[in-house]
Amino acid sequence: MSGVWVFNPKGVMRQAESSGSRRKSLVYLPTGQVVSSYSALEQILTGLGWERYYGGGPDLFQFHKHSSNDLISLPKDFSKFNSVYMYDIVIKNPNVFHVKDI
Repeated sequence: MSGVWVFNPKGVMRQAESSGSRRKSLVYLPTGQVVSSYSALEQILTGLGWERYYGGGPDLFQFHKHSSNDLISLPKDFSKFNSVYMYDIVIKNPNVFHVKDI
């Protein structure tokens, strides 16, 4: 667990909030659009040849591309869509997406 740890006089410690930490966003490079919902992401991915895949279970939102063995798995709850999922999309769609600090 990296970061700054704060100790109080009673010996209790906690990790300090990082005031400089920024939220990450997925950007669709051709238009500069920040992906702010799964409906927007689905529209972009469909245009790139990805299709919805319904075999992943109730907590997953997935896409499959017939021309590859790749599968993009995302949490159904968009609030849990974080940089790990964003970078997975970037790797599987080179030169199309970028992860940016906002």
